[in-house]
Amino acid sequence: MKLLDGKTLFANIKGEIKTEVSQIIDRNERPPHLAAVLVGDDPASLSYVASKEKACRQVGITSSLYHYPENFTENELLQVIDFLNHDQDIDGFIVQLPLPPQIDPNKIILSISPDKDVDGFHPYNLGRMMMGQPNFIPATPLGIMQMLERHQIETKGKHCVVLGRSMIVGTPVSILLSRKAKPGNATVTLCHSYTQNLKEICLTADILIIAIGKPRFITADMVKEGSVVIDVGIHRIPDNTKEKGYMIVGDVDFEEVSKKAEWITPVPGGVGNMTIAGLLMNTLNAWKQRNIRQNIN
Repeated sequence: MKLLDGKTLFANIKGEIKTEVSQIIDRNERPPHLAAVLVGDDPASLSYVASKEKACRQVGITSSLYHYPENFTENELLQVIDFLNHDQDIDGFIVQLPLPPQIDPNKIILSISPDKDVDGFHPYNLGRMMMGQPNFIPATPLGIMQMLERHQIETKGKHCVVLGRSMIVGTPVSILLSRKAKPGNATVTLCHSYTQNLKEICLTADILIIAIGKPRFITADMVKEGSVVIDVGIHRIPDNTKEKGYMIVGDVDFEEVSKKAEWITPVPGGVGNMTIAGLLMNTLNAWKQRNIRQNIN
């Protein structure tokens, strides 16, 4: 068993981005600027935003947080997004999900300028991704593709099974892996809550990507010997033996599955790190695209 070590990869990518940002600053140009919009105090969202801000500081990207109370209205949020869309000092921004029930996330995503949509959720960017054109790829799928590419894991001709069909992870990564590209050229099966014979399908996977949101859902008897297992899930499980009173686990029973997999991501220290890496990569790309447009004009 070999680890798909997201922590080390993240450090390498941050080093690459820091070098580029340093060159930008040395030219007396404004560094890339990423903003995050957070409504409410969801613990997971607060943790992610804090990790994002820390990573930005480490690479020299400017980071701003717009934090609003749980009762913030949809119209108020749309006004904030309109301001960010037109702010010339911000290259990209994210609206952290989930949002409170009074706010329609689809309406919010559609209101974000595609040029600043570094989360890659806008239909414009998703459409360009499907066509294989340059765009912002959703951060988690981008991070997964970087994992496969940088560990030189062959995807061509392989059978990839993806569990979970969200537009944040499952559906985009299934498209990316099936594209005529490298990594890509895989035969992809996308599974969901209505899939029958799930265990049998998983056992045929050369590459198994799990984003199903159920702790330790994938057990060793569902995994083919010598496969690649990528665990997107992250859950807090009560554990009185731990100082914090809980432990972090993924959608995979790591201890048992790791005995059969050739490659596997740890949780924590796997895909979560690569999600932030993808966001930083998109932000730097947004800065570059913005400068190209300004030079043309």
